[in-house]
Amino acid sequence: MNSMTLFPLALLLAACGGLTKPSPAQPNAMAETATTETSAARGSVYDFNLTSIDGKPMPLSQYKGKKLLIVNTASECGYTPQYKELEELYKKHGDRVTVLGFPANNFGGQEPGTNAQIASFCEKNYGVTFPLFAKVSVTGSDTAPLFQFLGDKSKNGVTDEKPTWNFCKYLIDEQGHVMAFYPSKVKPMSDELVAAIMK
Repeated sequence: MNSMTLFPLALLLAACGGLTKPSPAQPNAMAETATTETSAARGSVYDFNLTSIDGKPMPLSQYKGKKLLIVNTASECGYTPQYKELEELYKKHGDRVTVLGFPANNFGGQEPGTNAQIASFCEKNYGVTFPLFAKVSVTGSDTAPLFQFLGDKSKNGVTDEKPTWNFCKYLIDEQGHVMAFYPSKVKPMSDELVAAIMK
């Protein structure tokens, strides 16, 4: 009688123990969720709607499927001749990358002109045909939202590098994600940059 009473009790205890025992699948499920959340947290430049240098709406989502090279530019800088190489890059590798120029007056007051003056200068002196955007701020308290995103690893998932002078460059992949940051001294047609674009 005693053994018959103890047997169901043992089964009940075993079952209860089974219910509280952690499932071996749980850690993997948690890791999977964490990975998904990290991936979702990585933003895209396609989220930004901007204004062209001639005042037209320019959503960056229109460039889906190509790499982008985002550059903060200036008309009176020692690096201003890079406009020529940026145009060369755009013409030579336009099937792979679109160059996007963002005039900014943050460094040395070297972009003092209006949008119309900047557009005229770029066309007249360097034959620029790649897209130029309305003048923005790329550093400081009034940094444009796009450049806040580009310079914040918690938002872009890759880099905290911010422009330190004119003609800094961000390479963006075909899905709108930041790939890399290049300082002013890296020329647009450098082997380093062209190789990254051609990957």
